[in-house]
Amino acid sequence: MTTSKHRRSNLPLLAILALCLAPVIFAVLAYYVPALGLRPTGTSNYGRLIDPQRPMPSAAALTLTDAQGQPADLSAFKGQWLLISAGPGACPEQCVRRLYVLRNSHASQGKEVERLNRIWFVTDTAPLNPVVESAYQGTIILRADPTQLAAWLTADEADPQASLHERMWVVDPLGNLMMAFPDTNEPEEVRDDIRTLLKYSRIG
Repeated sequence: MTTSKHRRSNLPLLAILALCLAPVIFAVLAYYVPALGLRPTGTSNYGRLIDPQRPMPSAAALTLTDAQGQPADLSAFKGQWLLISAGPGACPEQCVRRLYVLRNSHASQGKEVERLNRIWFVTDTAPLNPVVESAYQGTIILRADPTQLAAWLTADEADPQASLHERMWVVDPLGNLMMAFPDTNEPEEVRDDIRTLLKYSRIG
């Protein structure tokens, strides 16, 4: 009689314990047993996460010069989030559009704006488009060898050289290339992805 009564008195406690453990068990099963179909298949980000992330190349692996023609080292920009695009000096319409998207994505980050820098890699020796120089002040301009640059930015693409002029990228403050955006059809999505990265990151 006493044992049966004792068991009944433990039932609410056991029920509460089961309710508390259920989300943990569900999460473990979802992560470690994908065959159960519990893991979500969709993603909320527009940009493609680069996996594995690719570390920033050394100055020897990526030869750069600044706007004054002086040697530059990309590692000088570690500690901030970097928004990157690349294109020829003449910077045709789509090139200008990418610069526009990154500039507006940067400017719309509110109090987080100081955590970001924009870099445009110029992939030839042609004079710069005057529109870029006048309308995109604040963008860091670096000339780079396109083959070396593609080895870092688009090494996983089917056509690395073509993709070099069709993408935008995010580099984290540790110097890791971690996200690539397709071209500029969804500027709001680019902005929102960057906002999410800044919101949940404690670095940079």
